[in-house]
Amino acid sequence: MADKMEKMIAGVFMEMAEGLETGSFGKKPKIALTGMGSEHGEENALEAAAAAAKEGIDVYYIGILETEGVTTVKVADEEEGHKKMEELLTNHQVDGAVTMHYPFPIGVSTIGRVVTPAKGKEMYVASTTGTSSTDRIESMVKNAVYGVITAKACGNPNPTVGILNVDGARQTEIALKQLKDNGYGFTFAESGRADGGCVMRGNDVLQGSPDVLVCDSLTGNIMIKMLSSYTTGGSFEASGYGYGPGIGEGYDRLVMIISRASGAPVITGAIRYAAQLVRGRIFDVAEQEFKAADKAGLRTILEARKADKKSEVQASEEVAAPPKEVVTAQIAGIEIMDLDDGVKALWKIGVYAESGMGCTGPVILVSEGNLAKAEEELQKAGYING
Repeated sequence: MADKMEKMIAGVFMEMAEGLETGSFGKKPKIALTGMGSEHGEENALEAAAAAAKEGIDVYYIGILETEGVTTVKVADEEEGHKKMEELLTNHQVDGAVTMHYPFPIGVSTIGRVVTPAKGKEMYVASTTGTSSTDRIESMVKNAVYGVITAKACGNPNPTVGILNVDGARQTEIALKQLKDNGYGFTFAESGRADGGCVMRGNDVLQGSPDVLVCDSLTGNIMIKMLSSYTTGGSFEASGYGYGPGIGEGYDRLVMIISRASGAPVITGAIRYAAQLVRGRIFDVAEQEFKAADKAGLRTILEARKADKKSEVQASEEVAAPPKEVVTAQIAGIEIMDLDDGVKALWKIGVYAESGMGCTGPVILVSEGNLAKAEEELQKAGYING
């Protein structure tokens, strides 16, 4: 009994010492990192893991290499590494994971984080991979909420929101102003250009005028790549925190995205970003923000702007989904606007399918047993190339 008490006291003092050293107190966040598949080799990923571990984070490195202060989970290859990562997340052995690719479901997109070059200011890019909705405007409106959630979980109580000047920016602005007028609490950013406003130009991106920059995920993906590697020619992402966590209503798995070109500084930043979200109770923040947005009429606003399409939707053929089954096989190469129609085309022939979004674009998910049949049907219907 005395030995047990001594160990408990020693553990408390160890946590206090680590807290003084790292500036963080309480239980260490446990973050997994898949290291295989990087264009810069495993050593690059392991270097990042070791650096993050020195900041008071329990890093579980999934790969082959080992280093002091990091727990290595041995796997034979990249595929086994992703299966192990899923296992660790499912069993709650880790609080989050950093990985190079992940097929998020529709409704979930990632919120990147960069250091802008003009003023060294941090900015969240909403979003960078995945897709919040197959409707462009709805997706961007949701991205704004996802960005606010992420910024708040990282300690910014009132993040400013700006909308990148891309197709759909003005419609997104109208919807967000309605949401704000209805009581959803956020502040619009002000452009640094003379005419001001919440629609952001290139100058604003470089200066970091908003805390949260709203855009579609394909544009956001390009923004992250450019802002993280503009000093290196693009082959080595050297600055920032990567492509960020997947955020979506009801989604409770903390998966952070980096790319195969991410260098050790960015991977370290991504692990640090994950740990900050764990400490900031990201899923509690998300639940509160979604409730607040719903109370302010988010769903009503989004449905209202679809009113012009109502007759078209009603005229479209209704197809019932076949019995649900486990879908692990991915079919890529389909346009985002054809995604829902492609799923329905498979339902028509009795193949259960779901839509999803990987880092390289939209995907249709089917069972392994139905993969060949599904690909044949989608090719025949002209949704994918043969």
